[in-house]
Amino acid sequence: MTDKRSQRAADRTEAIMRTTLELGQEIGYTNLSIEAVAARAGAGKHTIYRRWPSKGALLLDSLLSLNEAGLDYPDTGDIAADLRVQIHAAVDLLARPPFGPLFQALIGEAQHEPQVAAALNERFIAPQADKTIARLRAARDQGQLSPQFDLELAMAILSGPLYFQLLITQEPLTHDYVDRILDALFAGMGPTRA
Repeated sequence: MTDKRSQRAADRTEAIMRTTLELGQEIGYTNLSIEAVAARAGAGKHTIYRRWPSKGALLLDSLLSLNEAGLDYPDTGDIAADLRVQIHAAVDLLARPPFGPLFQALIGEAQHEPQVAAALNERFIAPQADKTIARLRAARDQGQLSPQFDLELAMAILSGPLYFQLLITQEPLTHDYVDRILDALFAGMGPTRA
């Protein structure tokens, strides 16, 4: 009996998150409501509020449920190529619905909802930053980067232009833009030549 109840709860959770993504894509985050999700998913709004205190929290879980593969770093021994592959995958993810537009809306919501900001940082931003820093550390240890290079600063330098273009200028993120960032950075990130 407990297994059936657990499976029903898991199915309900999956239906709620899928519906959140569908509705968010159809009507936009601003018009999205817990009530609309509940009605379409066939769930009570109290059921949703028990699990998610806000639509921002619900959207975060829904986006993370997509479980997008490809945001892990390869380690081919060429840090520039590995960064290029991973950042191209991130740009591709941000360029397509439902993830891209809803991720932008979620970042906007995080500016007004501290719990969403903390959860977004803890569950998505920080883990991705940690992966980047770990890959940069491995490259530094292999002599591909200067031993003095500040890894946390490198992470900020890599992500800053992407978030600037995504959120501030709202220009499309392209592979060419990523390549230009990496080319500019690697002029100063490489190991010192004697």
